Amino acid sequence: MKLDIYKIDGSKSSKTAELSDAIFAIEPNEVVLYEDVRRHMANRRQGTAKTKERGEVTGSTRKLYRQKGTGNARRGDIKSPLLRKGGTVFGPKPRDYSFKLNKKTKRLARKSAWSLKASDDALFVVEDFDFDAPKTSKVVDLLEALNVSGKKALILTAETVLNVYKSARNIPGVEVLESNKPTTYQIMNADVVIFQESAIPVLENTIEGKTEEAAA
Repeated sequence: MKLDIYKIDGSKSSKTAELSDAIFAIEPNEVVLYEDVRRHMANRRQGTAKTKERGEVTGSTRKLYRQKGTGNARRGDIKSPLLRKGGTVFGPKPRDYSFKLNKKTKRLARKSAWSLKASDDALFVVEDFDFDAPKTSKVVDLLEALNVSGKKALILTAETVLNVYKSARNIPGVEVLESNKPTTYQIMNADVVIFQESAIPVLENTIEGKTEEAAA
């Protein structure tokens, strides 16, 4: 598929970008997409929630009163879960929520995400640009020129462009990454994706290059 290449002022240049159909025009696999996004979210969980159980609460283990004859419910010590300040029954314990997917599954998920963005016309290609110094207003002007201001935008560069990164970091919902780094979650979370022209070959080599190596 082909996309028009824009200049930094928002006008169309005379060039077009050729995108690989193997990445941007496949039938999205929604099951794999869901699993990879779930993996990303699960791996971000701290898993540090903890409550004290009956054996960990401070208090005596003496039985409060005799078993029978008082007319009260039968009860053990003061650490009973039925009492205020007693232990928690089956409370949360620290645990690791993370899980893994194989490389082919993650690669298919990213391809599916890119194909969905392409079908939604949410991809833009801009000529390579850099700033002399960090300036937030320059990124704001770029977003306004592309008519995507106010949307969550993912800007992808071929390599680390420090001034572009610093210029965008104070804008809510805007993220700058090298094109070989975005996860399925980051792709799907963005409303629009803006490629620098030289970032497209880097992305395609990252995904298709590994596929060719595996086939060899």
